Amino acid sequence: QVQLVESGGGLVQPGGSLRLSCAVSGLTLDNYAIGWFRQVPGKEREEISCISGSDGTAIYADSDYADSVKGRFTISRDNAKNTVYLQMNSLQPEDTAIYYCGALWIGSGSTIVPTMCVLRFFGSWGQGTQVTVSS
Repeated sequence: QVQLVESGGGLVQPGGSLRLSCAVSGLTLDNYAIGWFRQVPGKEREEISCISGSDGTAIYADSDYADSVKGRFTISRDNAKNTVYLQMNSLQPEDTAIYYCGALWIGSGSTIVPTMCVLRFFGSWGQGTQVTVSS
């Protein structure tokens, strides 16, 4: 079965950086898109960024939070390790949340477009990793 495990969260000072990892198993990354999402207590989960495990195309989601992290957060992949990363730079207190990764079947040789980076399309999820930005 598909499993996703997030790691790399923690406490960081404003202006600091973290790299989150999403380790996936039970699948070949080439057949999937992986997305990063976040959830703040009391609010709905929202999309950040997605990447095609096949061709490496990376996009930001159509969300207010995604707009706020353009230029600071970058998604990437390492297919040999079946891992997707979210590099988070210039972190701010407003970035504090639980960060989740999810998997979407796209098939080998497929890319990803913004309309695919939508919460309801992702059927497999990890348990999340907490990111806290505070002095």
